[in-house]
Amino acid sequence: MNVAALTSASQASPTSAKSAATVDYESFLKLLVAQMKNQDPTAPMESTEYVAQLATFSQVEQQVQMNKKLDDILQASALSQASGLIGREVVSHDGSVTGTVKEIKLYSDGVVAVLESGGQIPILPGVTIR
Repeated sequence: MNVAALTSASQASPTSAKSAATVDYESFLKLLVAQMKNQDPTAPMESTEYVAQLATFSQVEQQVQMNKKLDDILQASALSQASGLIGREVVSHDGSVTGTVKEIKLYSDGVVAVLESGGQIPILPGVTIR
């Protein structure tokens, strides 16, 4: 039985809010049972191979959960650092825009400082903060 084909087929159609790239324990157990049902009776799979598959799956799931938690920590850190810019004077990297920061907008690809004058400066390398 081709477990890789089953895995990729289950990932092709997303279910609820879960990412299509992750497979939960229930899906893994369904794959394991299907693999056991369809194995060659003359050359059955060793139980140690099942345990190894379960351990590998567990490690991958733990890494996915750890990556999500790290992303959450990075986002909280970025928000905390960005809030420290409010009330400070910023100068764009080319010196064309200057002003006092009124609010901060945090996007997935960076931070934008909204000035009291209404202008906006993306916080990028080369921006001066006073």
